[in-house]
Amino acid sequence: MSDKSPVTKNHLTMKEIVSAEFEQEVLKADKVVLDFYSSECPPCEALAPKFESLETLYGEDIRFLKVFRQQNRDLAEKLGVYSSPTLIFFNKGHETGIRLSGGIKRSEIMHNLNALLPADKVNKIRSRIKPFTTPYDVAIIGSGPGGLTAGLYLCQARINTVLIDTGLPGGHVSLTHQVSNYPGFIDPQPGYLLSHNMSEQTKKCGSEFKVAVDVTRVDLEKKEIVIDEYETVLAKKIIVATGTSPNYLNVPGEKEFKGNGISYCATCDAKYYGDKEVMVIGGGNSAVEEAEFITRFASKLTVVHQFEKFQANKQAQEKLLANPRVEVLFRHEPRSFTRKGDKMIVSLQDLETGKLKELSVDGVFIFVGLKPNIDLLGGKLEIDNWGYIKTDEDMHASVDGIYAVGDVRSKKYRQITTAIADGTIAAINITKELDN
Repeated sequence: MSDKSPVTKNHLTMKEIVSAEFEQEVLKADKVVLDFYSSECPPCEALAPKFESLETLYGEDIRFLKVFRQQNRDLAEKLGVYSSPTLIFFNKGHETGIRLSGGIKRSEIMHNLNALLPADKVNKIRSRIKPFTTPYDVAIIGSGPGGLTAGLYLCQARINTVLIDTGLPGGHVSLTHQVSNYPGFIDPQPGYLLSHNMSEQTKKCGSEFKVAVDVTRVDLEKKEIVIDEYETVLAKKIIVATGTSPNYLNVPGEKEFKGNGISYCATCDAKYYGDKEVMVIGGGNSAVEEAEFITRFASKLTVVHQFEKFQANKQAQEKLLANPRVEVLFRHEPRSFTRKGDKMIVSLQDLETGKLKELSVDGVFIFVGLKPNIDLLGGKLEIDNWGYIKTDEDMHASVDGIYAVGDVRSKKYRQITTAIADGTIAAINITKELDN
């Protein structure tokens, strides 16, 4: 979003306020939703059209206001706002509902807005939401490296393309602290910056993005994708680039303490464990590389692995094992997670002796592999024994007009570079098929 104001939408005007106006415009008003945004902020850009479209629905009953966070740091800090975008909801001067930040979905905003209004008013507003269909040549589900590359190639071929994602662009790369093996860069690149540059390149070319949305339904045979319950994307071709999600251990306490002592993202959460004791569970590339990153913050790191040696690349292993703050427990598995005060208590079983012991740590990070994101696809595509989508060498899946690229595809190696290759191949083949 730019720092220009006001933003006009139909008969309503979305006002932008500064710190000095906060008391009058928010605390002395009735119902207000306040958007703290920044410039050069991809999540803010993703939020803007949702926020503006919802203002046309709710604007007669709830005021929609904006604050440019970079120029109103005093107000942001006073309210404890440290990221953009952040939405705060007020009712008669008091904050209410749940604060929303990052990749904010339309459904999350509506949930908070509806809570401010009586049921009859909510029903009236809902009745004004009219479903509509938007046609494209190609729809790409997912915006990791494979999807972004396909979007770039298709855009350069002047093919009308949209990328749809339930999160923000970048995939796993955006959550990787450093990428050291991407061609063209002498020094390791921050993952978030690499993914940002990829998405901006595709966006600048002209591909459309619908991100941080709820994908309500996917019909691969009709080539229809319903997002946010009311917009149907209709395409001639669909590329599935949905990637993977972290596996769970499925032991007692894991789900209960997810996000509250147990994490699956070092880039997101390692910074909260400065001078604390942390445990990492896993022994593959992700576990070892992310563990090394966590040592930048933690005072002590215990790595727990079920096998007698790591499966990660040798260079990463050597670097981790040489760190004096790292202890490794091979041939051990967690059996439960509990909490005692501020500490996570992890019950571990020695796989050689069968004995159980408990370790007390401040936080736990779990990296035990990934699973393909195929639940939205309705079981229509042929998959391998591990749930990955089978394709031919041109990226065709088993349903006509459907392609699969990136980590969700059945293949031997899953790297940024192989995802990019998949996206390139799919886009070139689609271009040729649409030209015929």
